[in-house]
Amino acid sequence: MATPQTVPDDVVEVVVGSIAAGGGCVGRGPDGRVVFVRHSLPGERVRARITSETTSFLRADAIEILEPSADRVKPLCPHAGPGRCGGCDFQHVSLSAQRHLKEDLIAEQLARVAGMQFRVEVEEVDGAPDGLGWRTRVAFAVDAEGVVGLRRHRSHDIEPVEVCPIATAGVNAASVSSVNWKGARQIEVMASPSGDTPVILVETGKQRLDGLPDVAAGLVWKGRSLRAPDHVVFDVLGKQFEVHAGVFWQVHPSAAAVLTTAVLEGLAPRAGERVSDLYAGAGLFTVAFARAVGPTGVVTAVERSGPAVADLKRNTNGLAQVEVVRADVTPATVARRLGRPDLVILDPARSGAGRDVMAALCALDPAPRRIAYVSCEPAPFARDLKVMVEAGWNLRSLRAFDLFPMTEHVELVAILESPRP
Repeated sequence: MATPQTVPDDVVEVVVGSIAAGGGCVGRGPDGRVVFVRHSLPGERVRARITSETTSFLRADAIEILEPSADRVKPLCPHAGPGRCGGCDFQHVSLSAQRHLKEDLIAEQLARVAGMQFRVEVEEVDGAPDGLGWRTRVAFAVDAEGVVGLRRHRSHDIEPVEVCPIATAGVNAASVSSVNWKGARQIEVMASPSGDTPVILVETGKQRLDGLPDVAAGLVWKGRSLRAPDHVVFDVLGKQFEVHAGVFWQVHPSAAAVLTTAVLEGLAPRAGERVSDLYAGAGLFTVAFARAVGPTGVVTAVERSGPAVADLKRNTNGLAQVEVVRADVTPATVARRLGRPDLVILDPARSGAGRDVMAALCALDPAPRRIAYVSCEPAPFARDLKVMVEAGWNLRSLRAFDLFPMTEHVELVAILESPRP
């Protein structure tokens, strides 16, 4: 007799194998389909509730652990677990095992997508004791009644949260759950590690706020500062950066310094060189490389966001060697706006730079001496890396940093060397 097809809400017993992108482990359901099981660990036997299906695979939550892994720990967050907050993938995993799982994910993506056999150590980074208290920016959802919380996994439902354990003390000090945010759709809280007053960016869509919430933070709405301050200040390697609400900045308190140091060491800039900083944001790498190449060098910083460009210009004030280009990073931008760079830095969004941009970089003539690619997502990184490697570029080094404890995410810094002397 044929095995009945497994459907959502069924509870099945599964022995799970390796970790997969998305934070779950891979197993097989009773009907033979692949099932991705969240809240599990490789090698565990679990009872799992099916949460959704496609024609080719199932998704599930482990609701009972029948044979636990030695790496399993009790979650430190009361909101973690099946059907709860979707922000953390690995609350049930020891920190050392989390890093090993991320190493597995990177190796799997490099092998499957880029065709490269390569394993890299995920390095621990200071500033997240016990894997907690590291997020300097958190986006909270708001329901129709004005209640604040975090989205449940793959859901629009909200998990009410008063304190987020992975957020910094500064973010939690804003106490956004203590007031009603009716009329808002989302609020993003940003706080510097130094303890300055946090800033809240309020998104309402077409609605208006029902009054001005009484919180100990600056408020920004539709680009307007409703209450000062409208920015926070981050100190990185002796330089202060102004970052306004809504402008991208690394969320781990040590990330900016760690990544700047890694990129500087990898590219080894020389006085007088030309550098292109793509997806420049508020100018983190631009400032460091402007100092490194000196007044006889040039740093071309490309950024499309208006608010980010405004911060970029403020943060590079006094560095005459910086040229700011407000533009999307496209093949045309690479071909026509970069000139003849000796070094290139890419720090794209999670979706990556894309094959066409990477091909345009490969086509630069003369070729840059080295390229640094900074990424927080192994799959698009592997896709883009494949373009460079197939064009003859050499992967000189690859480092990985655990800048997102308790989640599946990891930050990569690759240094590629030109195939042409």
